Amino acid sequence: MGKLDGKKVAFLATHGVEQVELTEPRKAVENEGAETELISLESGQIQAFEHLDQGDKFDVDRTVKEADPSDYDALVQPGGVANPDFLRADEDAVAFFRAFFEAGKPVGVICHGPWMLVEAGVVDGMTVTSWPSLKTDIRNAGGNWVDEEVVVDKGLTTSRKPDDLPAFCAKIVEEFCEGKHEELAAATSGGGESS
Repeated sequence: MGKLDGKKVAFLATHGVEQVELTEPRKAVENEGAETELISLESGQIQAFEHLDQGDKFDVDRTVKEADPSDYDALVQPGGVANPDFLRADEDAVAFFRAFFEAGKPVGVICHGPWMLVEAGVVDGMTVTSWPSLKTDIRNAGGNWVDEEVVVDKGLTTSRKPDDLPAFCAKIVEEFCEGKHEELAAATSGGGESS
């Protein structure tokens, strides 16, 4: 029995994704029994990179237009410089990403992936880490940037770079196992609405 049996995890990525930041977390959650799907901007395949060199191509399971965030229990946002930059320019990708926060579902974001936190407007008041060049963007969006291997805040797990993957993968499995974090949904909704 895996810790994540019966759970479905979305991986949001497009051309330029850092290959190990897609493959290692995917392997980690699949090894614990999770089903995974690669969600992208277009159907077909995406071209991964190993830093600045072309890596392998990966089959897209569904597009952000087709994917329903409510079908997934958790989300992983890999980095790579181009990947989150392309994604943050797409309204459907940003809406898909943001929906996990609004529902309080656990999310793992690594390297340049936190650009999506800024674009989706969900980093305000959160403590996160990232590739160092995103520090100013995150702070300008209200986030508390720290230089640590792995940071967890209300179900959001962040890491800086591929070297952090062992810690990142272990932590996302743990967080995805715990499931929804109501305080994440409350933080994202802008302070919680009165009912």
